[in-house]
Amino acid sequence: MSTAQRFVLFLGVALFLLEAEATSRSRRALGDADADEVISAGPSTVFNVNSFGATADGSTNNAKAFMKAWIAACKSGGGPSTLVFPKGTYVSGPVIFAGPCKGTITVQVQGTIKATTDLSDYDTQDWFLFESIDGLILTGGGTFDGQGQAVWKYNDCHQNPNCQLLPTSISFFKVKNAQIHGITSLNSKSFHTHVSGCENMQVHDLTVIAPGNSPNTDGMHVSRSNLVNISSSTIGTGDDCISIGQGTTHLSVTDVHCGPGHGFSVGSLGKYPNELDVSGIVVSHSSLKGTTNGVRIKSWPGSSPSRASGIIFDDITMDAVKNPIIIDQKYGSQSITAPSRVQISDVHYKNIRGTTISNVAVSFICSSAVPCQGIEMVDINLQYKGEGAKVTTVSASCENAKIKYGGKQSPPPCVQ
Repeated sequence: MSTAQRFVLFLGVALFLLEAEATSRSRRALGDADADEVISAGPSTVFNVNSFGATADGSTNNAKAFMKAWIAACKSGGGPSTLVFPKGTYVSGPVIFAGPCKGTITVQVQGTIKATTDLSDYDTQDWFLFESIDGLILTGGGTFDGQGQAVWKYNDCHQNPNCQLLPTSISFFKVKNAQIHGITSLNSKSFHTHVSGCENMQVHDLTVIAPGNSPNTDGMHVSRSNLVNISSSTIGTGDDCISIGQGTTHLSVTDVHCGPGHGFSVGSLGKYPNELDVSGIVVSHSSLKGTTNGVRIKSWPGSSPSRASGIIFDDITMDAVKNPIIIDQKYGSQSITAPSRVQISDVHYKNIRGTTISNVAVSFICSSAVPCQGIEMVDINLQYKGEGAKVTTVSASCENAKIKYGGKQSPPPCVQ
């Protein structure tokens, strides 16, 4: 959908609402009780997408109807509103649910929404975009099906570091005071969810499903956001279960189960000039199974200066994880020889236990320009679980890292 087409769509939505309001008034004046498109339900007014022309037939593109319903709900005065997607299978191209709204708004997805698979429909990297909203609740027990299996073959990011990512299924931009829970994301084209420029978001009971070989399908990518809490969720996908990008502060991950996937990652950092610092990250009481990485911090070589500090990985269980604990400051490009200038410091690994299929269970490849500072390892117990190997012990490899150890250490500490 081109920018011009999207403008025409918004103009059409606005005209529709004016016409619908005039028609509704006329019908109410004639005593037509069936004219209302909304239902008052206690303190919240309910807007059903079907009342705005949506059809759950598994084939009709409902993007226009969805945006009509959103504008009506968002601009409704007099208190909270609820936008309902009933049970059934809907199809939709890209939509923008933009605020600010007149009150808090709940989006209840009870059915399944499938994305269109023609990439020419998408002129941005978003399928469902929630933007500039204060007081959003996204819930309902339903599913966003990105139908990524139809387009993953067009992803060339494995060989092109400057590739154009396919559309993200659910994006949140400049959203404040939000709750996201009881939602499933299935087979996203690229990221399942992307949180950017947001403040105070509570995410729980999220289910993410995609094959382990699906490209760039991060479960949740967070950047430039503050006070994001992710808990009680299950993520199985083809890339990072949770990736924490530049400008993220005060983020917590608790009781999240990852696998398949690439683990819990801070980064990658430093790919672009003048990135913002990352700080106050806590990943705890979580588990990984069959992932390529466990807990990882990664930055690009040759980067602009920035910092990643105040990071805690605590009470993490791993089952057959390839690279359980890793800092990689040579991530992303073998052709760049200049060291990363992302300063990694004040990082704590505590009570991390389980099994690995690699003999190198801990790998710290830190920058020669700004070595890792204040790394703490306490009660690390990782055992080898690989098959057919001659060496069944685990070891640690450390480069340009200052590390303090305490409690049990398996693998043994690096010789410094």
